[in-house]
Amino acid sequence: MSSNVVTIPNLLTFLRMILIPVFASLLFYGYGGWALIVFMIAGISDGIDGFVARRFNQQSSLGTILDPVADKLLMTTAFIILTLPNVLQPVHHLPVPFWVTAAVIGRDVLIITIAGAINIMTGFRGFKPSWLGKLSTLVQVAAVGLILLAAVYGYSFYLPTVYTIVVFLAFASGVHYIFFIARLMKEEEAPFSA
Repeated sequence: MSSNVVTIPNLLTFLRMILIPVFASLLFYGYGGWALIVFMIAGISDGIDGFVARRFNQQSSLGTILDPVADKLLMTTAFIILTLPNVLQPVHHLPVPFWVTAAVIGRDVLIITIAGAINIMTGFRGFKPSWLGKLSTLVQVAAVGLILLAAVYGYSFYLPTVYTIVVFLAFASGVHYIFFIARLMKEEEAPFSA
């Protein structure tokens, strides 16, 4: 794991973070089509930075922290703005219901709180994303894209299904993470007790 800051994956993560206020501003001021394009660029950069980091051995300590932070900031910003009334064109099933945004943000608050409490009490720092957490984030990215498509083109019949899947995975991955972290902690303790 490199301590180098200036790597291609880190630069792509910085780009994604810079695009967040651009995306938010475009969305807030009614430029849904442009917001969708910026969101797609941010999403593609997320996929590329992970691939480059693994393929060219450019994984860094900074990247392991910044990458998920950039994802959470983008998702939180997107869901909050998409929940605000009078931001999107009037389309059936929009804006995003508050309970969907509350589930997305609540999951992240739960995970951060648990990780912080465990770190303070035990000093454990080996936190990793779970497969279900990665799936939940991927579904959230796809959901925001589908919501923006509905806002731009007016076809929104699928949104209730999208909302249900997002909330279900947010809840399931939040609960799963508690057991996942417990297993990671046991695995770290095992060599010392052997």
